[in-house]
Amino acid sequence: MARYRGPVEKLERRLGVDLGLKGERRLAGKSALEKRPYPPGQHGQRRTKISEYAEQLQEKQKAKFMYGVSEKQFRTLFKEANRKEGNTGAILIQLLEQRLDNVVYRMGFATTRRFARQLVNHGHILVDGKRVDIPSYRVKAGQKIEVKEKSKTNSQITRAMELTNQTGIVEWVDIEKDKLFGIFSRVPAREEINIPVEERLIVELYSK
Repeated sequence: MARYRGPVEKLERRLGVDLGLKGERRLAGKSALEKRPYPPGQHGQRRTKISEYAEQLQEKQKAKFMYGVSEKQFRTLFKEANRKEGNTGAILIQLLEQRLDNVVYRMGFATTRRFARQLVNHGHILVDGKRVDIPSYRVKAGQKIEVKEKSKTNSQITRAMELTNQTGIVEWVDIEKDKLFGIFSRVPAREEINIPVEERLIVELYSK
């Protein structure tokens, strides 16, 4: 299954949660989910009880769409998390958090993970001084992530950094805002990662 490229606000309304897909529009209170907090379509406002399987599938979709990964990538990460010792669901979320595009987003260089992925794809991001254009690249603790010199005047990056005064920066990255670089200081504990996903249901889905 390919990565979702459709209208993201309709997607958020269907899943009923803010997935951080609209960036500044969401911060301004203009997201479609706030205006119409019910699923799209003719029967969107009807209350329907969903099955256990549908609930599990919905949690997987939330995580997939939030982090912008394909079905194949998600399944591969789950298999890796399942092989490791510890809580499989928590490890899965930690692996998603270590993706380079997500770290760029967490550092405030982009207002959405989708834009962060574009920055990485187009070669605007350096890891330990070297260009890395693979969004799924796994960032390790202690690695330096920076915007390359020629891209530091990009208006969208500048605006994203300005908005961090409103949104804040997560505790597991250290940022030098003026120089547009940061250090991924550590892999965060699951309880630090504030996302609307119940990974327990994802584990149950894949365990069937």
